[in-house]
Amino acid sequence: MMSTFSQHARVVKSTLRRLFSAPLSGLLSIVVIGIALSLPAGLYALLQNAQGLLAQASSSSEISLFLTMDASSDDIASLKKQLAQNPAIGKTKFISRTDALKDLAQSNGLNDVIAGLESNPLPDAFVISPKATRAQELDNLRSELQKLPHVDLAQLDTAWVYKLEAILEFTRILVLILAILLSLALIAITFNTIRLQIMTQKDEIQVAKLIGATNSFVRRPFLYFGAMQGILGGITAWIIIASGMHLLKKPVTTLSHLYGSDFSLHPLSLGDSLTLMLFSLYLGLMGAWLSVSRHLSEIEPR
Repeated sequence: MMSTFSQHARVVKSTLRRLFSAPLSGLLSIVVIGIALSLPAGLYALLQNAQGLLAQASSSSEISLFLTMDASSDDIASLKKQLAQNPAIGKTKFISRTDALKDLAQSNGLNDVIAGLESNPLPDAFVISPKATRAQELDNLRSELQKLPHVDLAQLDTAWVYKLEAILEFTRILVLILAILLSLALIAITFNTIRLQIMTQKDEIQVAKLIGATNSFVRRPFLYFGAMQGILGGITAWIIIASGMHLLKKPVTTLSHLYGSDFSLHPLSLGDSLTLMLFSLYLGLMGAWLSVSRHLSEIEPR
């Protein structure tokens, strides 16, 4: 076991030396991989933040229930009880027609006009804070409340929620397409890099095979090279995303405060960061394996 471990350790050291034997080209390859990975991963991070913004904004949505003018105090009490028992409703606030008229007079300066009215034209109302956040769920709840007895109108504006959800869904698909295309591009980059290394070391590989080296032994350094290049590219992508989030955090927080929100950008979570690293390692390993499988079989000792 120690012998196997020492063999792998030697391969890792030699691979690192080969990776940085030409510092400029090696660094450029890692930076290119990092930038390519940071595009879909950065969009994903922004999408996750936007999802939180949608949930925060949707949670502030309210349904206004305007009651019929003939609703009695018993009817209101019965309706209030039904609303309290509904599991989809978070909070309920009752606004009497008298209070509504007073608020209207105070907020719009219509005291003289309202004083001249023969009767109060405003209905009693309930203001409801739903637990649901998705537009379809909010619409379903509004339709359900509209059917309650003595409810004249259940009002809710979900058009903006639908629009925001559509934008987020479009962005998700865009991120997926971008991730697939750039992943294929990164595999191609690693494939070509390993191919050039195999061609450069063709004579060494032939000699190694001549003295009995197996394909797995010859293949190992190239696989390590692809994996290391991939993981370093993933680390570079993480640094780019973290730096971008840090630069954007203050302006976004300032903008959200101007709109009366406490929204702020959050960096990639630990789970997402590990996923990015493992995915970049996988892409590098995949590109190396494909290249080695394609070209190593063509090199045989003469």
